[in-house]
Amino acid sequence: MHIVTGGAGFIGSAFVWKLNEMGIDDVIIVDNLGETEKWKNLVNRRYVDYFHRDDFLDMILHDELPFEVDSITHMGACSSTTERDADFLMENNYRYSVTLASWCLENDARFINASSASTYGDGELGFMDDEELIPSLKPLNMYGYSKQLFDLWALRAGCMGRLASLKFFNVFGPNEYHKDDMRSVICKAYKQIGETETMRLFKSYHPDYEDGGQKRDFVYVKDCVEVMWWLLENPQTGGVFNVGTGQSRTWNDLARAVFAAMDVPEDIHYIDMPEQLQGKYQYYTEANVDKLKAAGCPVGFTSLEDAARDYVQNYLAQADPYL
Repeated sequence: MHIVTGGAGFIGSAFVWKLNEMGIDDVIIVDNLGETEKWKNLVNRRYVDYFHRDDFLDMILHDELPFEVDSITHMGACSSTTERDADFLMENNYRYSVTLASWCLENDARFINASSASTYGDGELGFMDDEELIPSLKPLNMYGYSKQLFDLWALRAGCMGRLASLKFFNVFGPNEYHKDDMRSVICKAYKQIGETETMRLFKSYHPDYEDGGQKRDFVYVKDCVEVMWWLLENPQTGGVFNVGTGQSRTWNDLARAVFAAMDVPEDIHYIDMPEQLQGKYQYYTEANVDKLKAAGCPVGFTSLEDAARDYVQNYLAQADPYL
């Protein structure tokens, strides 16, 4: 059985889509649906059962799983970079992850974990997924720190080579609609442009970057799940890996890609950045993917323009925008 935590969430449900595409239906979804719209991400998917995250954790802690487990792909976490409840993030993002990883190591099951590029902080030390550099990283927010803590635990426990921890960069694509303010800018822009034929971007507060010239490594969710599938199929490959295109692009580039995909003339307006973000803002990210390539991962990454076109035209513009 393949367990996907956060299986109703953005990357998790996209991975279930990939599993289904590969003919795999023996999937258990673990999540916390609550009163969210995440359930819509499951409507098109095939899976065996669903468990609330607390019930699943209880089964793990008491070693009472009623099925054999081949793998746990752990995408379940609070992904809000503005979450202020540090104790909640400690338990939900860090402690939960350690518990699942420990169980997999003890039971010879594959463990794939969602880390984040936010662990790199302001990027002063670069974006190399070198395990020796992990202790030196200083995340800018508690979310990034909760992800950093898991990677530090895996290093201390000497088990990093027996699992895969993935530092996702700026992921966008279908099934992110429930994420409210944490949706990608492409998702928000589609609605903005559709209503006003304009798009708003933050002004720059850094002398090296013009307005809209701040740079990110934007990576399509379909490419992310291809990497995850390859790692599932190659369990001998372990370590921390960046998941990004390896090419940094500006917010202006992204805006132009959305305007082009929607066939609307470009009209970008620059607005003030909220004060609470100004000191925690990453002006540049770019995944170094040499390690992933050296491991033999054959996945190629879709260009920003092609990915934006696929997302806009084949999902956002459709009556059923879900994978």
